[in-house]
Amino acid sequence: MKNLKVCLVSALLAATASTATAGGILTNTNQSIDFLRNPARDAAIGLDGVYSNPAGVVFLPEGFHLGINWQYAHQTRTITSTNEAFKYGRKNNNNTTKVFEGVADAPVIPSIQAAWNKGDWSLQFNFSVPGGGGSCEFENGLGSFESVVGNIATKFMALDQTAVTLNGLTTSLSPIYASPVAAAAGVTQPAAIPVNGVAGYDMDSYMQGRQYYFGFQLGAAYKIKENLSVYGGLRLLYGTATYKARINNIMVKTTAGGYEDFESFLPKVPAQLQQNLSTAQTNLALINKYEELGMPMTDDLTKAKAALTQGITTLEGSKAELSKLAKYSEGVNLLCNQSSLGIAPIIGIDYKLNDQFNFAMKYEFKTQIRMKNESTVFEASEIEAVNKYKDSEEVNEDAPALLTVGAQWSPISIVRLNAGGHYYFDKDAKWYGNAQQKLSSNTYEILLGAEWDITDRLTISAGGQMTHYGLTDSYMNDISFVTSSMSYGFGANYKLKENVSLKVGYFQTDYDTYDRVTSPTVKDSFTRTNRVLGLGCDITL
Repeated sequence: MKNLKVCLVSALLAATASTATAGGILTNTNQSIDFLRNPARDAAIGLDGVYSNPAGVVFLPEGFHLGINWQYAHQTRTITSTNEAFKYGRKNNNNTTKVFEGVADAPVIPSIQAAWNKGDWSLQFNFSVPGGGGSCEFENGLGSFESVVGNIATKFMALDQTAVTLNGLTTSLSPIYASPVAAAAGVTQPAAIPVNGVAGYDMDSYMQGRQYYFGFQLGAAYKIKENLSVYGGLRLLYGTATYKARINNIMVKTTAGGYEDFESFLPKVPAQLQQNLSTAQTNLALINKYEELGMPMTDDLTKAKAALTQGITTLEGSKAELSKLAKYSEGVNLLCNQSSLGIAPIIGIDYKLNDQFNFAMKYEFKTQIRMKNESTVFEASEIEAVNKYKDSEEVNEDAPALLTVGAQWSPISIVRLNAGGHYYFDKDAKWYGNAQQKLSSNTYEILLGAEWDITDRLTISAGGQMTHYGLTDSYMNDISFVTSSMSYGFGANYKLKENVSLKVGYFQTDYDTYDRVTSPTVKDSFTRTNRVLGLGCDITL
């Protein structure tokens, strides 16, 4: 019998699947409406470059530039889980496959870019949400919730089957129990073991998680030459998260057709388990004595001896697990709050080659994050993963280092073509349980886009992004997952006045499906959806 604390792990980790809409495993790169309408902004010259190309911002006209961005993101996370135990669930219509869907909404993802350009200098500020950004809710929990309860039910059913088998074996051994062999062994024939009659289960579960990483970036760009600039800055990350999990109304279906509360049913199990164990030990002792006296061992007796030896080991293990399970007979209600601060440098360079080409590079150093827990879990668990959410625990959640490179080409003055690349140093970060080491490679992205000035006031743009993660079966689970994807965005910029621009953008991600096979009867299929709408305004004073 598996400990119900496994459900806590599922609840908590699933919540970390926040509403990041673009970028790496723990990084959001969609920090402006300009990104939504053309994600290849790594070498573009614009106010959004305070985040994407800070060295290039110094090439904007002198003055104070302010950009305000609002984004709405809607995501779903879908896990199609197959588990033999599901067919015993009251709500599953005898099906072994079940779909679990989480909805993640971020109604407000804000960002602010500001720059003051004077001479060869550009002083810059950025406020953004470079990680997290909303809440995720699984109204019916996850497969890892239900599989635990389902496996408990199948363990109870297995105890019933063991009782039936032992009763049959005891009956078949009646001649030996009636012979002098039994007297010599000092054993008497056990009474029949009663069967509890477990036929299935029912349960309710729920999970919700909310996570935000607020970023505050300060820095300065300096124009070394008319066509060359450099940037240096710092970003402060403040992380805050709340995780809630509930597993309740656990019921046991009986062969009589009714449902009994798990808490009231559980006390019956130790007695049956002990009777199974005692009967198995008695039968084994009888067979051993029979063999010891040199009596003929048939194939059936030899097989029974081996099965009883293995069965006793299994029953003794179940007895120990049952004592752990009893603590959670009333279900699980959990609340965990986390918070942390981290800071990291950012450097960049931008090089202009005549009026047609621009090249840029940026490197964000790793941000060390140690989330501090305030939780209802006070005691260390025998399951290590639960300790990640133990009260007062500090949890590694580093934001990995990021290298971006980009190029922009203007074949004619009204058209700009963009290309970029992102490389996330995931495996150099530190995550809880060294989860980063389960990845087969670091994350990388390839980005392409274009802009066209239709008139002096109206610019339209579009672009795409390919994201590849180094996923493995050991890394993937239904508690927190990403899959490789293709994204595209489009939108427009309209100059309301010479110094005021309005922006609108739409961004959508089409995710791959990742299939994981744990065993012939246990497998999962993971995928997501993502749609983002954004509005923004740039003002120059």
